[in-house]
Amino acid sequence: MSRLLVYTIVFIEGFSSLGGEVIALRRLVPHVGSSIVVTAPTIAFFLLALALGYAAGARVAADYTAVVARNFLIAALLAGFGLAGVTVDWLFVHLQPPLMAYFIFIGGILCPLAWLLGQTVPILTNLMKDARTGEASGMALYWSTLGSFLGSLSLSLLVMQWLGVSAAVLACALLLVLGTLLLGRRDMKMALFGLSTAAIAFGFNLHHEVTADTAYAEYIVGPADLPDQEKPRAFWVNKSTASLIDDSEPPNYTRYIRHLRQILLDELGFRDRDILVLGAGGFTLSHREPLNRYTYVDIDPAIRAIAEQHFLREPARGEFIADDARRFVATTERRFDAVVVDVYSSHTSIPSHLVTREFWAGTRRVLKPDGVLLANLILDGKLETPYARNLLATIDSVFGRCAVDVLHKAKTLANVEVTCFASSRPAPAGIYVDEKNRADVDLARSR
Repeated sequence: MSRLLVYTIVFIEGFSSLGGEVIALRRLVPHVGSSIVVTAPTIAFFLLALALGYAAGARVAADYTAVVARNFLIAALLAGFGLAGVTVDWLFVHLQPPLMAYFIFIGGILCPLAWLLGQTVPILTNLMKDARTGEASGMALYWSTLGSFLGSLSLSLLVMQWLGVSAAVLACALLLVLGTLLLGRRDMKMALFGLSTAAIAFGFNLHHEVTADTAYAEYIVGPADLPDQEKPRAFWVNKSTASLIDDSEPPNYTRYIRHLRQILLDELGFRDRDILVLGAGGFTLSHREPLNRYTYVDIDPAIRAIAEQHFLREPARGEFIADDARRFVATTERRFDAVVVDVYSSHTSIPSHLVTREFWAGTRRVLKPDGVLLANLILDGKLETPYARNLLATIDSVFGRCAVDVLHKAKTLANVEVTCFASSRPAPAGIYVDEKNRADVDLARSR
């Protein structure tokens, strides 16, 4: 085998293996989120399978091209079928709890893919007879790693952004089929299997029923079952209902949006104010609201066009900035009368870097001296879980005591609206007891 062909094959292996890992992480976001407790084990299992693949490839002593061609063909099938959106959705719908579906996905799709492709470099270096051992392995690893570099960047920053995740799956599957055909150029049986695998990949990835699919999220706009509303529709982001609207005049919105509007427009009487919204959702907070100026910050550059075309069906009011919420509040020189925090990656999952004391300090930094913070949190209705108590305590540690409104107290998970003022300051609290009851003194000092 020529060096050019060897380098081409190991480049495809690197591109598709890292590409498969990036796609797997993205496919998991709607179902289990993107927190470190999800990404770290996924990467760890992938690397373990890759290491076992290296060891398995080192033991191959004959039929080198045939083994790699077979591995590429199976890997193409795993990628084209197993990483398809319909397959991953089916797993998490029919296999409960979600942890079971996660391990089936990792153990049955991602790890076998990594194990098969990991065998490529140690097997093909056997064919580089005219090179020193170090040169053969070094150059093979160079082209494999270069493929991994370009695969992870191009798929996440280009293909997923412009064409969607399904297109990234197709790119990996078709490259592996191409590698199979290059390795078995005169094997008609292998060519037939390769073309059949390509057809399967197309079939499973061209009909993923979503409104839009980007590197950051899966978006679906569809009718909602809401009685007494006129043609209601929902905007789902990563399987989570982000916004609701209908065709009434004036339109109906989700309860928490109505509550936020009530606070801003009625209770605080905001007029001609600057309001920063972290997490765009369906842009309903400013929908047909001409009294104030809104600035939306969302990490996905495509979300505004998707919401305008499919959900609002009209231009969204306000300025839009594509940026990470924490980066924006840490770097902007602008100041706002209100900051609304409504950031979710899936279901009830707030990205972990957006719940820390440092993030809330950043939101305080961009508030004007008399500004107000409004945060929409999804917590247990009784506020008794460690996550609920610690998150509220974290916000209080930055802003002082904040008002907390639980909108759906009877539900297991509820919208919890937190209102904090930039003029407040954290302060130590005391406990009133019969022996030393300072309640009357404190009441007098508070008037």
